[in-house]
Amino acid sequence: MNSFLELGVSARTQEALRREQITEPNAVQSQCLPDIMAGHDVVIQAPTGSGKTLAFAIPLVEKLKGHQNGGPRTLLIAPTRELASQIDSVIGYLDPQLRRALLMGGVGYGSQLTALHSSPDVVTGCPGRILDLIARRELILKNVGYMVLDEADEMFDQGFAHDVEKILSMIPASINGTARQTVLASATMPQWVQRMIERHLVNPMRFSVEPQAETMLEHGVLQVTSATKVDALSNLLKQHRTSAIVFHKTKWGARKLAHELTTRGHATAELQGNLSQNARDHEMREFRSGRAEVLVATNVAARGLDVSQVGLVVNYELPDTPQWLTHRVGRTARNGQAGKAVTFLTEKDGDQWRKLRRLGAPALPALDSELLISTGEWKELEGKLSAEEHMVTRKMSFRPRRRR
Repeated sequence: MNSFLELGVSARTQEALRREQITEPNAVQSQCLPDIMAGHDVVIQAPTGSGKTLAFAIPLVEKLKGHQNGGPRTLLIAPTRELASQIDSVIGYLDPQLRRALLMGGVGYGSQLTALHSSPDVVTGCPGRILDLIARRELILKNVGYMVLDEADEMFDQGFAHDVEKILSMIPASINGTARQTVLASATMPQWVQRMIERHLVNPMRFSVEPQAETMLEHGVLQVTSATKVDALSNLLKQHRTSAIVFHKTKWGARKLAHELTTRGHATAELQGNLSQNARDHEMREFRSGRAEVLVATNVAARGLDVSQVGLVVNYELPDTPQWLTHRVGRTARNGQAGKAVTFLTEKDGDQWRKLRRLGAPALPALDSELLISTGEWKELEGKLSAEEHMVTRKMSFRPRRRR
């Protein structure tokens, strides 16, 4: 199918999509829309940036058919405030007549309580604040017949699992004889998500959309010393004059690195969990507008965050898993655009890098320490991978090179 009309999308929703310059469904939407619109439980596994949000949001607005009193009829759960906010905005442009409540921590209760008291059709939020407002008896889920778990692999990892399971237990299995519909979407599907699918979804249809074979991402590893790491990053950012996201492992480290880059003349924003929601919103506005060219972030920016024109991603510190590596570098080379990613390796990173490789992280070319890498040279390096990678992952020799 190659049009929203053929997929059964109403003329009204098609017009809303056209206003956003969306005229044709992409691969994940073409595959998933018919079954979601037919009311089936659905599991979507597709790469980051592949259009999963519209795949579950279009059926949502088609199902609700405008505002109706009686409380929330749909619930969408996301692991981060930024992702929840993005989903809420998509619902807003698809059908402005729907009443929405966006629930997340880091901000006061006032506007969220006002939204809940206005009989919202759609509630989107993060697990903690959703449970908080349920406990306060401000949010009642008895009429929810459609729910979405976005970025489900993070939802059921570590601290999120208990909260999400508790929320699911409060939603009725059926309303007036109609079974609840659940859509689960993510870029990866580890084992704990498979167990959740078996417990909470009924005969789900499964769709897996593979990454495009011809990727526009150029990704390599760069050897640096711990002592010169910040300088190497600053030089890299100066050379690649483009919008960049730099990933740090800790909230404190992200703040410190953002300050250090600012002192070196880079217009820098930061995104990490210790910031209030108002501060996070401000930092993201600075980055999206281009007033800040660099965003230093923890993994909070690695999942679902949709920022156009990110030309460079830097893994200043290694992630804990190959999945996080995938999500981080997925912030660039989106929607057919070219992008570059650089993963730093210091003399302290040998064990962690070898662990990531054993767990499935991709083999990557080693980049020249002088950082003078053209697009053609990135491609050429890929052909020399085996010898270079052997040096990077086994010898881990980080003696500074002499300047030529």
